[in-house]
Amino acid sequence: MLTHKQILPLIDAYIKGIKYPEQPDGLYEPVRYVLGEGGKRMRCVLLIMAYNLFRDDIESVFTNAAAIETYHNFTLLHDDLMDNADKRRGKPTVHKKWNPSVAILSGDAMLILAYKLMYQGRAIDCPQAVKTFTDVALGVCDGQQYDMEFEQRNDVSEDEYMEMIRLKTSVLLAGALKIGAQLAGASEEDAQALYDFGESVGLAFQLQDDLLDVYGDPKVFGKNIGGDIVENKKTFMLINALKMSEGETREQLAGWISRKEFDKQEKIKAVTDIYDRIGIKKVCSDKINSLFDKAFQCLGKVGVEDGKKQYLRDFALEILGREK
Repeated sequence: MLTHKQILPLIDAYIKGIKYPEQPDGLYEPVRYVLGEGGKRMRCVLLIMAYNLFRDDIESVFTNAAAIETYHNFTLLHDDLMDNADKRRGKPTVHKKWNPSVAILSGDAMLILAYKLMYQGRAIDCPQAVKTFTDVALGVCDGQQYDMEFEQRNDVSEDEYMEMIRLKTSVLLAGALKIGAQLAGASEEDAQALYDFGESVGLAFQLQDDLLDVYGDPKVFGKNIGGDIVENKKTFMLINALKMSEGETREQLAGWISRKEFDKQEKIKAVTDIYDRIGIKKVCSDKINSLFDKAFQCLGKVGVEDGKKQYLRDFALEILGREK
C-alpha cells in the first residue's frame, strides 16, 4: 500500500506524459496547458488509493485516474470562463490567454477525452465504474447550476447550500474513491462506504474553505481574505448569519449585502465583526467537525485492515489541514 505522497509523482508524470493529437494545435494546446499545470491531483490520487486498498497493480488504473483529473480540469476551465476569472494556479486562465471560444471548445474536447480515458484501463471491463463516473460528472453540472441560481437569491437555506456543495465539490471526490474500489473488484458495500467517506470529506473541505475565506491567513490560504464577503457569496457563513441575526445586527448585515458602492476592507471588517458577534466561526467549525467524524465512521466500515485505511485517513487530515 502506497501513501498519497508516493502516488502523486507517479500519476503526475503519467498525466504529463499523455500524448494528445498534434493538430489542430489551437484545440489541443490549451488542453496541454491546463493539464500540465500540475495541482494537487487530489481526486486521481484518491482513486488510486482506493484501488490500492484491494489490489497492488496500481498502474493498471492510471488511465482511469487521468480521466478523473481531465474531467475535473474541464470543469475548472469552464468555471473560470463563467466567472470571468483572470488566473488559475497563478497562470492566466484559458479564456484570457486565448479567448472564450477556445475555452469552450477545448473544454468540450477535455470532457470527451475524459470519457475516452475512462473507457481504457480496467474500466473497459467494469461498466459500473463508468456508470459512477457518468453519475458524478452530471452531478457536478447540477451543482454548478444551483450555484449560479443562488447568486440571484437571498433566501438560500443551509440545506440547499449543503446540497449544492455536495454536488459541485463532493461527488467527484467521492466518485473517484468509489470508482477505484469498483475497478479493484471490491464489494458494493465497501465501494459505497468509500463514497460516503469521500462525500463527507468533500463537504468538510468546502466548509473549511468558507471559514478560511474569513478567518484564514492569506499567506497560508493562498488568496486574499474576505473575497466571499465582498461578493455577497452565499456561503455557509453568510446563510447562517442571516438566519441567526436579529434586530440591529440583522439590519446592519442586510445593509452591507444590499450596498452597491463600498470600501472593500471596510465591508470585510464590518461583516466579520457581525460574524464574531453572532458566533458564526464556532457554528461552522462544529459543522466541519461533525462531517469529519462522519467521514471516519464511514471509512471504518470498509472491510480491509486498519493499517491500509490509515493512509486514506492521513490524506484526508492533510487535505483538511489537520494534525495526524
